[in-house]
Amino acid sequence: MKLLKTLSIFTLVTVFFFSCGETKKDNSEAMETTTEEVTETVEVEQTEPNIVEVAVGNENFSTLVTAVKAADLVGTLSSEGPFTVFAPTNDAFAKLPEGTIASLLEPDSKNQLTSILTYHVVSGKFEAAAVIEAIQNNNGAYEVTTVQGGTITLSLNDGKVMLKDANGGMSTVVIADEAASNGVIHALDTVIMPE
Repeated sequence: MKLLKTLSIFTLVTVFFFSCGETKKDNSEAMETTTEEVTETVEVEQTEPNIVEVAVGNENFSTLVTAVKAADLVGTLSSEGPFTVFAPTNDAFAKLPEGTIASLLEPDSKNQLTSILTYHVVSGKFEAAAVIEAIQNNNGAYEVTTVQGGTITLSLNDGKVMLKDANGGMSTVVIADEAASNGVIHALDTVIMPE
């Protein structure tokens, strides 16, 4: 009887011991799984903003952004491109005769506004260095065709890039090479006008 009691206790201890070992093993495996999940890093793709997003993020282009929205050009200027945008600043728009901006933002003026805005856009990405090189390689004046279909003439004056519109109006690039995922923006001090 004493031997049977001892064997029973021994069996219980053995079962308990192995059960604890299995529990520790299960807990250990669970912790490894949890640790793997915690230490796994998630790669977040950071993308450069497109032309419209760059303009929206720069307070100097708030009038331009309003005009782009009114002309329904957000989708176009957010597309793959690439584009070079000669973007008038708020100060450039302020130089227009009083009431011009309000008039251009009217629904009836959408075609005219679209024509003016697309006159500021060139297909392709042309950073300042490439623009200057093109001007220098073409006897000081380089003509480009805009998305609108008209042309602008690029030149240099005291090291600054100048734009001459179809009517002889002049504008100066005041900020160059605002990078975007689908092109580049060069800020202008004056709105240029197509014919």
